[in-house]
Amino acid sequence: MLFERQESLEKLRSTVDAGDPVIGAGAGTGISAKFAERGGVDLLIIYNSGRYRMNGRGSLAGLLPYGDANEIVVEMGSEVLPIVEETPVLAGVNGTDPFRRMEVFLEDLRRQGFSGVQNFPTVGLIDEDSGFRRNLEETGMGYDEEVEMIREASDQGMLTCPYVFDEDQAREMTEAGADVVVAHMGLTTSGDIGAETAMDLDEAAERVQAIHDAAKSVDDDVMVICHGGPIAWPEDAKHVLDATEGVVGFFGASSIERLPTEEAIEEQAREFKEIRL
Repeated sequence: MLFERQESLEKLRSTVDAGDPVIGAGAGTGISAKFAERGGVDLLIIYNSGRYRMNGRGSLAGLLPYGDANEIVVEMGSEVLPIVEETPVLAGVNGTDPFRRMEVFLEDLRRQGFSGVQNFPTVGLIDEDSGFRRNLEETGMGYDEEVEMIREASDQGMLTCPYVFDEDQAREMTEAGADVVVAHMGLTTSGDIGAETAMDLDEAAERVQAIHDAAKSVDDDVMVICHGGPIAWPEDAKHVLDATEGVVGFFGASSIERLPTEEAIEEQAREFKEIRL
């Protein structure tokens, strides 16, 4: 179901006003979307890493040349959008894609039924001090292109929920019209294909707070939520939300569909194998 931007924002703000967190969920499959919605999430996000993740590959596969990220999200949309009934669905858009006219592609996503966008794959996950990242920025495939994609989506009336990795990006994305800034703490830890390297929760809370403050310095109406790194389980999200001021939610991809799937399937298989003949 397509939600207009204002309608989506009213739903999110009413959630916060009621004292509840905004919870976004990545959906790599239709069944993930169906039951995340049934669990009460406020946003569903589809992007290419969801497909790779639910096929047993690490989420960073979405940054490598294993497929056309923007075409994959269109394919996934045809699988997920018909199942979702009452929740805005966002498309993860590769804003650096040099083979698409972004204004046309965003119009196509909206016609397909996507209510908004997020910038994924994102070069923000690549170390800014690396030569590879500098070369991407120098050759027109940098984070600035993602900012411009969010600006165009905002101009077209779509809900915009970009990933940001530092205070400068928080200000840039908010100036571009971001509705919900997602403070990204890196690849999610935990589970069989999660990262092992991450900051601790207290450091994450400090970084999330700094990103929040930077975004709010541009627009006091922007909402800020957290994602990734050591914030893997509900108790982790609670810790960060308790340790910060003004941060209103959490977006979980691996946290909501991969980690519980890993545990549930393994445990179910084990229980069947414990049957004695």
